[in-house]
Amino acid sequence: MRGYVGTLILLGASFLSFTDPTPKGEYLQKGHYIVVAAYRIGQEKYMENYVAQLNSTGLHAKHGYDAGRKFYYVYLDYYADFNESIDQMLKARKEGGFERAWVRVMKENYGVSTSSTEKPSETKVNPDNNTSVLTIIEPKPVVQEEPKKEEYFAVETKPEPDIVFEEPKPKGTLALKEANVLFYLYNPTNSKPIEGEVELVDSDMSRLIKKVKAHEVMPMVDPRNKSGKITLIGSSFGFRKVQYDFNLNEIKPDSLPEHIEWKDDKYIIRFDMARLHRGDIETLYNVYFFNDAAVMLPESKYELNKLLDFMNSNDRYKIMLHGHTNGNARGKIVTMGPSQNFFELSNDVVNGTGSAKELSEARAQAIKDWLVANGIADSRISIKAWGGNRMLHDKNSNNARRNVRVEVEVLEE
Repeated sequence: MRGYVGTLILLGASFLSFTDPTPKGEYLQKGHYIVVAAYRIGQEKYMENYVAQLNSTGLHAKHGYDAGRKFYYVYLDYYADFNESIDQMLKARKEGGFERAWVRVMKENYGVSTSSTEKPSETKVNPDNNTSVLTIIEPKPVVQEEPKKEEYFAVETKPEPDIVFEEPKPKGTLALKEANVLFYLYNPTNSKPIEGEVELVDSDMSRLIKKVKAHEVMPMVDPRNKSGKITLIGSSFGFRKVQYDFNLNEIKPDSLPEHIEWKDDKYIIRFDMARLHRGDIETLYNVYFFNDAAVMLPESKYELNKLLDFMNSNDRYKIMLHGHTNGNARGKIVTMGPSQNFFELSNDVVNGTGSAKELSEARAQAIKDWLVANGIADSRISIKAWGGNRMLHDKNSNNARRNVRVEVEVLEE
């Protein structure tokens, strides 16, 4: 009797072991899906990581389960119209870099497996009466051939059950500390890259190692400390700084953080930059003035243009410009003449004297006048003069020049 019961238990366990596991997430409904990858049940982690990787670049990829074929599909978009889905699939191939993108057509009976006796269906499309008929046939996933000229590829038939398109995995990938890197700063609202720089800091000593421009390929910097920890700070005027802290010795090619990817023989580290918000204060460290003057040096134009872009990005932005000087002594003050030359000590400049507070006010006013001259409403800009009452460094120190600055405070957004 005991042996009989044991046999039943083993048979029951065997039966359970062959039961299909339950898929997670939503099922694909009727429509046309631009598919870029497929996964089996049990590969959900890889699938979710790939979707997150795609969406970190500004896409809106999703995944769904095909009950008929028993695959998860990662898709870029969904369309009710077949012809529109073909157009968008081709666009994804040519412009999006998804050379293996294809269209999965889901019909009403999406939950029913395709019979093995069915022949692959073919759909003929004639987009123009004056052009030849274009055949749309599903490519078998066993061999990914490049589409011939003037052929559109879509998917209508069941793929081989043992073939799965998975996200590309690093092969022969170098460790981060031994590889080239590219620091990619971008605006998440439109997915466009933005100019900026990245500071590389020794986390152990809080020491700046190097400051580099974004979007340039370079060898990764080794902090050469005991822990291997490094801090990356991405910055661009008009945006909040983004900071990453990690240990170079612990970054593994097969388990990269969400903001790091290996592509084209280099690591790409992405910085998702957010615009400044109400209450944020940004310093115009790269706006310089002639000595004792409220006239800017020509090299100030770069950062002024970034301030102008910031103001133009949102008509509701209102700011206050805070002017600061190095010390509170009275002295000479040179201001612009009738020619309104913001970047040159022209022949018509006005020479006068005044307090440090008056000089700081004149400098803030010069920046405001430049913004107004470039189309920003006067009512959106206020100024406040501090003189030398809020110095960052001793006025006789090597860093005294940094006391001379204008800060931008966001009042409304």
